[in-house]
Amino acid sequence: MASKILKQVSRVITAKRQREGAGFMIRRLLEADGLEYADPFLIIDHVGPINYGPGEAVGAPDHPHRGFETVTYMLSGEFEHRDSHGNHGLLKPGWVQWMTAGSGVIHSEMPSDDLLKKGGRFEGFQIWVNLPAKDKMIRPRYQDVPPEDIPWFHSEDKKTNIKVIAGEVEGVTATIDTHTPIYLLDLRTSGRYELTIPEGMSA
Repeated sequence: MASKILKQVSRVITAKRQREGAGFMIRRLLEADGLEYADPFLIIDHVGPINYGPGEAVGAPDHPHRGFETVTYMLSGEFEHRDSHGNHGLLKPGWVQWMTAGSGVIHSEMPSDDLLKKGGRFEGFQIWVNLPAKDKMIRPRYQDVPPEDIPWFHSEDKKTNIKVIAGEVEGVTATIDTHTPIYLLDLRTSGRYELTIPEGMSA
């Protein structure tokens, strides 16, 4: 069932600038400690934008994750993912990686050889999504999705375009499978658009 209640802004949070990994700058938009209404979101980070010179790019060397999912949405630049299970991937602009850490992985997120050698612009988002208690020890899984496989919704007046990364918008369903009902959308509009959210969703 869809909710007909217009949601109100309950709190405005100023992003915190801080360094992560080997020293790259992020803006932490959300850290859900004590924010029950943000569930299942744990962290929302805006990485960059950073303009690296040759040899300057840094990433996040080996570190562990367990019991939740990390979602990486690249806007510009490239990074390589490697983990303790032998998985490897190269994420480019427009790509999404939905990593289910589950029972646990040790992984690294490092700039690609090309970005490290030539430098360039780097920007993206990383979101941590909590797993339901029953799924916290499931087998790790990766969904690396290129931009051409991410569906779009286009409004009839052509003023609103929504990239459906997770969830469903007016019959357009994401290709990414999630353990928790969730919306992750890249919404771009030059007009007015009302998005109907299913009842029971809190954030």
